[in-house]
Amino acid sequence: MTANSENHSKQQMTGLVLGAIGVVFGDIGTSPLYALKEVFHGGLLIDNDHVLGVLSLIFWSLTLVVTIKYAIFIMRADNKGEGGIMALMTLALHGSHDNPARMKWIVILGLLGATLFYGDSIITPAISVLSAVEGLQVIAPQLESYVLPITIAVLSVLFIVQARGTGAVGKIFAPVMCLWFIVLAVMGVVNILHNPSVLMAVNPYYAVHILWELGFKGFLIMGAVVLAITGAEALYADMGHFGLKPIRYAWLGFVFPALLLNYFGQGALLIAHPEAIQNPFYLLAPEWALYPLLILSTFATVIASQAVISGAFSVTRQAIQLGYCPRMDIFHTSGDEMGQVYVPAINWMLMFSVFVLVLSFRSSSALASAYGIAVTGTMIIDTVLAFIVIRKLWKWNKPTSLLFLLTFLVVDILFFSSNSLKIPTGGWLPLAVATVIFLIITTWMKGRELLMVHQDDKRVLFEE
Repeated sequence: MTANSENHSKQQMTGLVLGAIGVVFGDIGTSPLYALKEVFHGGLLIDNDHVLGVLSLIFWSLTLVVTIKYAIFIMRADNKGEGGIMALMTLALHGSHDNPARMKWIVILGLLGATLFYGDSIITPAISVLSAVEGLQVIAPQLESYVLPITIAVLSVLFIVQARGTGAVGKIFAPVMCLWFIVLAVMGVVNILHNPSVLMAVNPYYAVHILWELGFKGFLIMGAVVLAITGAEALYADMGHFGLKPIRYAWLGFVFPALLLNYFGQGALLIAHPEAIQNPFYLLAPEWALYPLLILSTFATVIASQAVISGAFSVTRQAIQLGYCPRMDIFHTSGDEMGQVYVPAINWMLMFSVFVLVLSFRSSSALASAYGIAVTGTMIIDTVLAFIVIRKLWKWNKPTSLLFLLTFLVVDILFFSSNSLKIPTGGWLPLAVATVIFLIITTWMKGRELLMVHQDDKRVLFEE
């Protein structure tokens, strides 16, 4: 390889890393806006031990689920460069040809995970953009009546620009998200310097201690802690758009450190000023920076929607290729990355569904209870399918495979069961969406199967 081609390769890698920052990490990257505040929303006492305990839960959730489970392990499981639940299902099927019953359950699990991801793809744009536009009330309360129309307008632009392709959209969004993560890190560091002892939260003792001390209430707060990791599945689902290495580099070298610094900075602020719980994110900033920060936050939360939208395109494309869904028009939007696609039918269906959601729930607070159940359900399915892949396809030994399964399944089930308590107050929504889509997919598959049988019968009669 020549020096020039090496330089060109590095330039491509840099471009993909920046694109990934602009597209993949929007959802998980905007969680500091509300995650820590929601954990203490239920009346949890704000003191040194509890703040350290909550920070430890967030740190280890990000480390175990996002970094180790997804970035290190599951993202190794790519199906011809594609990631996401359908790719994982396909790989699990490759290692299970000797067992038809297992193959059937793998398909059911994969389709359930995909339908839950679609539920999340509808909720994320609605809640993120709505919460951002509601922030305008801080600047001008008289604009309250314009929140819904502005939200619809912003979402319209977001879905319309999808036709330009993930790469092009990523180039537009990347500078904004890079600035966002730099601002997160700087605000965090400034506040950590006032109370460096907050860094002790990396010790897992504090996470275990707060769960043990609070008992059932500790179980309840896990439903809010999960807000810090929403968007983890998008890392894997969007792998076909940018590749494994660019997403890993972006996460480990830039996004993950920035998020941790901001969460720890918020913790340091709360220990010194418990009253800051009304909005610890904005109160990290000096007063002169509040207006620019509000504008930047608005842009960042709009961008957060992009990760699940592009992920939905990838999942749909794979479902069509595998014969699990009717054929649709698919446009390849990049000459370099085969995974960068645009699916108009899915784009417009998502847009319509998001509009209905915004106009029905009308506030981000009303949507908050619907957030989490779809994400954690998909995470459980990812863990089970990944276990099958590492056991049957990668040929890991049984003790190591079981250690992987049990470690991550315990964490996933803890998150899911805590979020299941939200079902009556909104968690039913993604489950209802997933159920409808699952019925459509299975009906299509059954009809396709019956048609093939009918065609085979006619062929036999014709030959006779």
